[in-house]
Amino acid sequence: MTAARHSELFALLDITGEDAAQCAALLDSPAGPGVVRAMAALRERLGTFPSGYAKAEDTTELDWIEALLRFAPELLEFHSTHGIAPELTAAILGDLGLQLRINRRVHGDFGLDTWGWLTLHMAGNMFRLGRLQYHLIREVGTEAGSLVPDGQWILGVHIPEDSGLSPALVDESLTMAKEFFARFFPERPVAEATCDSWMLDPYLAAKLPESNIASFARRFTVGRCTDEPTDAVYFTFRQRGLDRLDKLPRETSLQRVVLERIDDGGTWQIGHGRLSL
Repeated sequence: MTAARHSELFALLDITGEDAAQCAALLDSPAGPGVVRAMAALRERLGTFPSGYAKAEDTTELDWIEALLRFAPELLEFHSTHGIAPELTAAILGDLGLQLRINRRVHGDFGLDTWGWLTLHMAGNMFRLGRLQYHLIREVGTEAGSLVPDGQWILGVHIPEDSGLSPALVDESLTMAKEFFARFFPERPVAEATCDSWMLDPYLAAKLPESNIASFARRFTVGRCTDEPTDAVYFTFRQRGLDRLDKLPRETSLQRVVLERIDDGGTWQIGHGRLSL
């Protein structure tokens, strides 16, 4: 791949600095067997509205990074054939560059331990619209003890790291989502959105009731919570695990709340919430 092609691709994926140099090195060699298998898995899922991560046998983290890089133009073309503007493709694929930078912060080196998460982006049913990301999927099974009708389409809401959660930004994003999905996916009407996040743990809103996070959480009806001791630490401090918590900063109210709950013997949970659109 030429330098110009690298530049165009990395602009689409928001890949910069050392990550760009190391991604270029991957692309400058022929794709190996693991990369070919990973790309085949991505291609098989494109346009199928999957809810889970892609999988392929005998693949490594580096295989998946390279596969994601090589497959991105196929997603761009897929979106284009469905009338979706290139800037919207870039908005969701920019998460790849962001996750590479986060990985470098967490581990101090090039890598992508969240590669499975990025396989969702490549399936064509996830979009970033303003502040939030939305994953259009079919919901089946049970929720809060009640049967959810098979075939009901929902929007899974995800929260990128890169800005605040002011009510105005969230309102704008939700409005954009309702208009976007009604326009481009009218055959898959959605009436509800869901969010599964430590930010919806009721403990957090109780401790920081005036915060933007609490305002965001109150939009959702939380039907249940499940224990997830490490998510709050990871997303607040970008540290895997619960080691060396005494070394972490306590400069903000959020940092203090996250650590003090653990100090007091508590366990952080994921709140599973629903929002009517």
